[in-house]
Amino acid sequence: MFFEQLGGNLIQGIVLGAVYGMATMGLSLIFGVLKVVNVGHGAFIMVGAFLTLFLFSSLGINPIIAIPVAFIVGMGLGLIFYYTTIRKLIKAPELATLLATFSIGVLLEELVKLIFGSEFRGYNWVVGKIDLGITVLPMSKLYACIGSVLIAVLLYLWFKKTRAGSAIRSVVEDSEGARVCGINVGWAYALSFSLGIGLTVASGVLLTMFIPVGINPYMGGAYTLKAFVIAVLGGLASPYGAFFGGLVFGLIENGSYTLFAYIPGVEPFALTRFLSFVILLVILLIRPTGILRAK
Repeated sequence: MFFEQLGGNLIQGIVLGAVYGMATMGLSLIFGVLKVVNVGHGAFIMVGAFLTLFLFSSLGINPIIAIPVAFIVGMGLGLIFYYTTIRKLIKAPELATLLATFSIGVLLEELVKLIFGSEFRGYNWVVGKIDLGITVLPMSKLYACIGSVLIAVLLYLWFKKTRAGSAIRSVVEDSEGARVCGINVGWAYALSFSLGIGLTVASGVLLTMFIPVGINPYMGGAYTLKAFVIAVLGGLASPYGAFFGGLVFGLIENGSYTLFAYIPGVEPFALTRFLSFVILLVILLIRPTGILRAK
């Protein structure tokens, strides 16, 4: 019984981990290119979740269709915040960008609260289930997993096969050298920040398929914590490492939940969050560069 439950939770962990990884790619991309730590990361995930809720509940738009819509909205927000705030702080001390992104996150939370209220919301998108024997997997979660993998592959191909992607990679390697070669470094920064926020908002769409009644303006805090653990796990400046870090984290989170459930007198979910901090501390002490070091 225990091993059957553990196996089922690990399968669920892989599916959720793919979405976690995709949700962290934007954070790692922004840090890798701009060296900006976006502590408002979870607020942008929350924006994607509310956008999905609005499109599905008010307009009847399929959550799958909401993914490109959220990506475009996220890129727009990224451009707005880059040119109004981040661009002026690129060369500033790290604390300045930390405070700026924190303020952006609070601004988004309060704005969404003003529009939608502070109560928990959700939607019910029923598209069937698949019975794997040891667990039953809703098709919506499977679609979210497949969507995360496709987005990660498309991002990889975009960086490797397009001129814009090559330009950003050259800026990461040597911004001054790229400038000498005629690359508009400011444009590369703006595109990277916009792309990172677009990925983050789109990930909010995918995460709603796992939290049917958990959408609220302050939901982003837990995902910010998980994103930093995953980013450090996979290498803070590596979007691809972040994706694989998400898979590992999903396995650890769901697997540990099964083990903690057998400990009397404890709350398994609370212990899994505690474990997140432990993982972060251990990785920083043992291998601060993460699993994958390459940018």
